[in-house]
Amino acid sequence: MSNTRVLELLGASLPAGGLVTGEHAVRPFETDGLTAIRETPWAVALPESVAQVRAVLEICREHGVAVVTRGAGTGLSGGARPLQDGVLLALTKMNRITEVDLDACTATVEPGVTNLAISQAVRQHGLYYAPDPSSQLACSIGGNVAENSGGVHCLKYGLTVHNVTGLVVQTFEGDELTIGGKGLELPGLDLLAVMMGSEGMLGVVTEVTVKLLPLPTAKRVLLGAFDDLEDAGRAVGAIIAQGIIPAGLEMMDNPSIRAAEDFAAAGYPREAAAILLCELDGTEEEVEHDAERVRTVLESHGAEVRMAAEEAEQERLWKGRKSAFPAMGRIAPDYYCMDGTIPRSELAGVLAGIGRLADEAGLQVANVFHAGDGNLHPLILFDANEGDQLERAEALGGRILELCVEVGGTVTGEHGVGVEKLDQMCVQFNDTELAQFHALKAAFDPAGLMNPGKAIPTLARCSELGGMHVHQGRLPHPELERF
Repeated sequence: MSNTRVLELLGASLPAGGLVTGEHAVRPFETDGLTAIRETPWAVALPESVAQVRAVLEICREHGVAVVTRGAGTGLSGGARPLQDGVLLALTKMNRITEVDLDACTATVEPGVTNLAISQAVRQHGLYYAPDPSSQLACSIGGNVAENSGGVHCLKYGLTVHNVTGLVVQTFEGDELTIGGKGLELPGLDLLAVMMGSEGMLGVVTEVTVKLLPLPTAKRVLLGAFDDLEDAGRAVGAIIAQGIIPAGLEMMDNPSIRAAEDFAAAGYPREAAAILLCELDGTEEEVEHDAERVRTVLESHGAEVRMAAEEAEQERLWKGRKSAFPAMGRIAPDYYCMDGTIPRSELAGVLAGIGRLADEAGLQVANVFHAGDGNLHPLILFDANEGDQLERAEALGGRILELCVEVGGTVTGEHGVGVEKLDQMCVQFNDTELAQFHALKAAFDPAGLMNPGKAIPTLARCSELGGMHVHQGRLPHPELERF
């Protein structure tokens, strides 16, 4: 059957304006937040209902057309990069909150609902949805499921996987899977966890049930300013060693402090080598008690400390942190945001290692990250219009991720693998483990047409990469030998 006929079938299955074709019309969908990797989709489907999603999948299955599912396009690993010969299934029009169950403390939503919209909808009931990525104003809950997103409060309240209780998923084979529900503990395989972070490779999520939490009665935010970046890293482990679990524990180094302060006027000390933002929440008594303990730890590690008790000042401090990524435009024309996770005990050494790697590459790195759970977000600053800076930035990013793996960490914490980290997946996982990943995908998507080429490298790719690394002398990388 001709491509024209497939487009006719898709158009007939979608509402008016629900199928976008043509080179110029589809151009806005050519990339997600990783803008260095672009590809123009063949067609973009914009369904408004589950029935329309199922119709698109059925047409694509019958005619062997690959499907890439897209949320709001805020992802940072190229996971929603479209295919020139495939359909991009964009779920932004499925944006209804279908139920708020106050007895179960859950909300059931369509995948296009934005992260922040859930909390806004239930605030009147004294509830909120805990995960809060920096892009929460725009990112969709379906995309959060695809990447297992976190946010600045993930240390205490967990990632998406810890806050979603149920999913409805449409498979490429035409099945509808109902997984979990309103807090139900189901026997058998933990398919709910399997779907979290699966990057659209196993099916299309069309409904999400999330857990709602009571708004805490008290909060305090402490800012610790350090003269030494490694001292700040050591303070993180010391706070956790006290048995204190902050709601959020974030670190920023001097370049990111300056950029965020210029951008958001958050009140940050511009000359500090690093700051820690520590939020404590709970009852008034426990927050006051823990705040003094945290202050003691910070000061014992050389920090100057101030505490924000008023909501307006707390919001201003967090605004600076959440504005850090866009604020990088004040330092460099482009930045490449990495995402790796390491044990907290390795923070100080890895930060020093990143600095040395950056010097070797001749590029500047600004560090902004979830220090409490060791989720690093080094921002590699460069100018894509200058020589080979983009290539050097990508190479530096790869070396940073290899460093994370070497000290016992992983190549991603919440941004996913997408197409960005395929080579580093070969470093972290062996052939047997990768084969198991491929077997899992085949169980859900035998045709291999759901977001193909993402997240899991082929064994052939890893074999070729291994030979290349040995030839170039990159494994082990000299930087890794220091740890």
